[in-house]
Amino acid sequence: MLKSIFNWRLKTPFYYGWLVLGITALATFAASGLTQVVLGGVQVYITDETGWDKGSLAFAASIGTWASGMVAPLIGRLADRFGPRWLMPCGLVIAGVSFFVLSGSSAVWQFYIGYIVGRAVSNPVLVGLVPRTAAVNFFRRRRNMALAMVSVFRPAAGAINIQIISLIAIHHGYRAAYRYLGVLSLILVLPVVVFMRRRPEDIGLLPDGASPEEVTDSGGVARPRAVIPEFSWTAKEAVRTRAFWLMVIIACLGTMGSSATSFSLVPFLVEDAGLSVAAAAGVLSLGTFLAVANILWGYLSDRFTPRRCLMVMMIGSGTMMAYLLSVHSLSAALVFALIWGVFSGGLGSLENMVLAEYYGRNSYGTILGIFSPLQMVALGLGPALASTVKLMAGNYYVLYVAMMIAYFASAVLMYIARPPRRPLRAAAEAVSAGD
Repeated sequence: MLKSIFNWRLKTPFYYGWLVLGITALATFAASGLTQVVLGGVQVYITDETGWDKGSLAFAASIGTWASGMVAPLIGRLADRFGPRWLMPCGLVIAGVSFFVLSGSSAVWQFYIGYIVGRAVSNPVLVGLVPRTAAVNFFRRRRNMALAMVSVFRPAAGAINIQIISLIAIHHGYRAAYRYLGVLSLILVLPVVVFMRRRPEDIGLLPDGASPEEVTDSGGVARPRAVIPEFSWTAKEAVRTRAFWLMVIIACLGTMGSSATSFSLVPFLVEDAGLSVAAAAGVLSLGTFLAVANILWGYLSDRFTPRRCLMVMMIGSGTMMAYLLSVHSLSAALVFALIWGVFSGGLGSLENMVLAEYYGRNSYGTILGIFSPLQMVALGLGPALASTVKLMAGNYYVLYVAMMIAYFASAVLMYIARPPRRPLRAAAEAVSAGD
């Protein structure tokens, strides 16, 4: 009786997995206020209002991101075992409390505590690892598109939040904006508990909403034909492959390039390109929002494979870093944001498509949990690296040249990272499934 109550689901005219993705989008929207790109876009309002040093928030972003990498392996195992239904409400409560701490901070160390704790929990639980695990579990045939959609949620929400926080900060101060996000986070706890589920099988469904086909046996009786199961690697098997570690390096280089550029873009455009703070924030918002092109990457991945698309993405991003060195006007900055946003925004979704394609779904959360810490180190290194280069060189040009090289190197490594050969047990499982 109790189990049936917990497994109740809303009867929808469409596949339930799409509702799951919709709920994750709402949770991601709330949590995106704690992402690096949003902090980078609104940091000027915070430092101007508080009088804190202009570089003081960069290391909060880095430490918070590194902390999220440290808890990612645990979150990955929990995601495989329990799913998002119980993890995400806990994440929303912690995110909500963190927003209230940020809004009430009177000293920079208080801001650090609120941001680091909120970022550490919200990134894997509400933005990255758990939502992606849910997408992999609920989808198989349309998995690339589902992962592309999940990857769109964060940058789209981040771009909107930059504008919302900026607008509120101009009229009421940044503290009011963080209070609103705190309230929203707590309100979303109930719908997440009611509608989220771990896997489609828990509510009597199959991935993509598929139904077992019926076949007629020799006696003329219609029986369900078993759906061919997807082969899944264990986490231990995955980490022994060369492709896994090449993907880690690729993700680290691409993530570092993207985070360093996003965090430094507004100061660069203001100080070196002569744009106003509002115009520079708008350029960053545009570039961030254009990660909605992940939908296009999802479509192209179904046609040309995620691996090939990832190589194109890296080459395109590297080319745009070279272009950024020549930006000195608003029109040129908008061109950069338009093209760079389309290319660099595809990193998160494409690398996760490759991992799902290579290693399957049963241990996806655990594999991604192993994968994430090093990627989070790179993500957190971006703002710190940008601030350090600016301090030492006096500008960001050296940084952008280094990021260009990192993107091009990643494209080469992705060419080398071919699909791994399946372990010996794969043949035995295939025979068993055939029987």
